[in-house]
Amino acid sequence: MVKLKVGDDAPDFSCPDKDGKLVSLKDFKDQKPIVLYFYPKDESPICSKEACEFRDKYQKFIEAGADVIGVSRDSAESHAKFTSKYSLPFTLLTDKGGELSKLYGAEGNFLSPSRVTLIIDKNGKIALNHNAFLSASSHIEESLKVIEKLKSS
Repeated sequence: MVKLKVGDDAPDFSCPDKDGKLVSLKDFKDQKPIVLYFYPKDESPICSKEACEFRDKYQKFIEAGADVIGVSRDSAESHAKFTSKYSLPFTLLTDKGGELSKLYGAEGNFLSPSRVTLIIDKNGKIALNHNAFLSASSHIEESLKVIEKLKSS
């Protein structure tokens, strides 16, 4: 498994969102940092709690100049239902074959995909790589702190 380190170049990607629109890392480069978080499954208890925590803090990320993108192997239809049910204001991407997860070292094991959060700065560099498999929220506050530091530098 690849483990991206702080300072590494973030691999480019293009994945469909809940509406089938392709979203690419290059869409954000030179504009703003992004929080790219990988989670195992829509509607599971920990993943729902995690998504709601990102939702509740989303305005803080926006005010700090960042955006949030969630990634799982669920279908666009599943993402659409999940987004609607929990009023999620951020993008969810479909990583159907798990290629994006592999690229970012978040593929997990035979039981479940990983719960990994990365911060990618506006220059396309990794600013945080946090693995929090059983925690729905520890990485969110840490992510906000890293985003605030990026904002002030």
